[in-house]
Amino acid sequence: METRNAPAAKAEMLIRKPVAEVFEAFVDPTITSQFWFSKGSDRLEIGKQVRWDWKWYGISSQVSVKAIESNQRILIEWSNHGATSTVEWVFTPRPDNSTFVSITNTGFTGDDDEIVGQVVGSTEGFTLVLAGLKALLEKNLILNLVADRFPDGLPSGA
Repeated sequence: METRNAPAAKAEMLIRKPVAEVFEAFVDPTITSQFWFSKGSDRLEIGKQVRWDWKWYGISSQVSVKAIESNQRILIEWSNHGATSTVEWVFTPRPDNSTFVSITNTGFTGDDDEIVGQVVGSTEGFTLVLAGLKALLEKNLILNLVADRFPDGLPSGA
């Protein structure tokens, strides 16, 4: 496989809530744990190292916060599949007081098959995260999308 640009995972969603509320949902682990991971060690703040846990799967990720632009952007590096990659959230407020969220994950490593698998898995995962966030903020529903994705545990290589 030969590409001109490094493969990236991308997921986007309109959330019908103000940008400050949507942004806070990703910065505050007490909110994030309702739609993504089971526990976060601390709020996201620039320069901070935090840990995110997914108790259902017995995994965790070390997260290094590289940039925080309030209500606009979050940039982290995290351990994912034994390697480090970069995740960027961009929050775009809309005139109707809703927010368009774009999540991009880059920096995948491995052979071509491994990279393609990581891009597909990350795109799928962040799509579930955004759908769970939308349900929580718009309808006050906790759908357990991430927890229920693999009811029998993570498949090998995931």
